[in-house]
Amino acid sequence: MTDSKEKAQPVSMDKSLFGSDKNPTHILPTKLTADSKLKFRCHPGVSCFTACCGNINIILTPYDILRMRKGMNLPAEEFLLRFTTPVYLEKTDLPGVKIHLDENGRCPFVTEKGCTIYPYRPTTCRYYPVGMSYFHAAGSEGTGSEEFYFLVKEPHCKGHEEDRVQTIREWRADQGIDESDEMNKEWMEIVMRRKSFGLQATLSEPAKKMFFMASTDLDKFRDFVFNSTFLNIYEVDEETLLSIKEDDIALMKFSSKYLSSSMFGTNELKIKAERIKERAEQIKREQGDMEKRAMETYEELRRERDQLKESIEKKKKAEKKK
Repeated sequence: MTDSKEKAQPVSMDKSLFGSDKNPTHILPTKLTADSKLKFRCHPGVSCFTACCGNINIILTPYDILRMRKGMNLPAEEFLLRFTTPVYLEKTDLPGVKIHLDENGRCPFVTEKGCTIYPYRPTTCRYYPVGMSYFHAAGSEGTGSEEFYFLVKEPHCKGHEEDRVQTIREWRADQGIDESDEMNKEWMEIVMRRKSFGLQATLSEPAKKMFFMASTDLDKFRDFVFNSTFLNIYEVDEETLLSIKEDDIALMKFSSKYLSSSMFGTNELKIKAERIKERAEQIKREQGDMEKRAMETYEELRRERDQLKESIEKKKKAEKKK
């Protein structure tokens, strides 16, 4: 349906949300709630173990990147260079990253024994085989939206034949999805809001670079905040400054506020009053300069017109004398 939108997690990919084909035949046509029952279990004993970890596009959220690189004890730049590939988020001009697959099209973190980074695996992996969406009817702004879950059931997956039964709510808690969704919420709202503009509205190259840095490399974003003119432009209280200087989670959330303010003009991060005044005065000066240049151009054209008129009159007089 054209007016159906994804909610918070995860961002859709080339082969759909969960690594299955774009053809929706693997998505069961039933809307589920948090209290719906899910019969599923994945463990090394199932014959298809790790089969779902190949030929997939796992888009990483800022929290995914932070959690994964911290678990691997890597700085952001090294993690991005070694394990990710740049990509545009679906139906937007927003740059992001996805996991870089190995030469066999497999996730680099997966072995025959399973996921080597399981405690800090991406949100997309935590969701599988559950999906979450919301439906927002066109023209119904302010009326809320219908949130629902669905189930992805691929032919090769034997996890659905296991005997473990739990509610989707219990599944979410067991897989750590609640935490991921909460951490990803503000960033995902930015992505979805940008997505609603469509591809006809394009960001400038500097804006794209800033979105990429703030979304993927908190080390560089922190340096940008504290070692550029940033704090001369934006109002940031001392408590926030202290927290974002040391706390990566606080910095990640702050980066979302910055992106929202810079991209959509929200009031989550305010520009200092003196900078607004300076900008207004600059605009006024520029307007004054433009008016001055326009007047000078007008006067020059008027002089040229008068000179031409005078020249024509002289020519006419000269011809009469003949």
